[in-house]
Amino acid sequence: MKKVLFFIGLSLAITACGGNKTGNDSAADSTSAANKTAVATNSDAAQDTAASHNGTDKAGGTPATKGAQLIAGADCATCHKEQQKIVGPAFADVAEKYKSAPAGIVDTLANKIIKGGSGHWGTTPMTPHPALSMDDAKTIVKYILTIKKQ
Repeated sequence: MKKVLFFIGLSLAITACGGNKTGNDSAADSTSAANKTAVATNSDAAQDTAASHNGTDKAGGTPATKGAQLIAGADCATCHKEQQKIVGPAFADVAEKYKSAPAGIVDTLANKIIKGGSGHWGTTPMTPHPALSMDDAKTIVKYILTIKKQ
């Protein structure tokens, strides 16, 4: 029974997190171009660190920070929530785990987002996100690492 549930969950995660490639790379190219235009700057990182962690601005319900915007525009919410574990860990749990990690952890976690991975949070693998630029992945990681558990 566990194997059946594992394979169903894995199938859902793979289906939800990517793999709608139809042989036409123009969609992937446009995604890559959109990701490249959203390059993080030092002011974006400072804004992410100083921002509130409800993920949205007070007026319109849109993400308040660059990191939150990138998460909202990607498929992250399929497997992650800010305070609650779904398929993958809650972002607050990730921040808690890596709060005393060395400075290079941002690069390491950004690479995991882009290349995918498994083993640190259980057996379910995280699908890769190769169209995401390294700068955008770092912006996402910096935002996630500022989230506090409630």
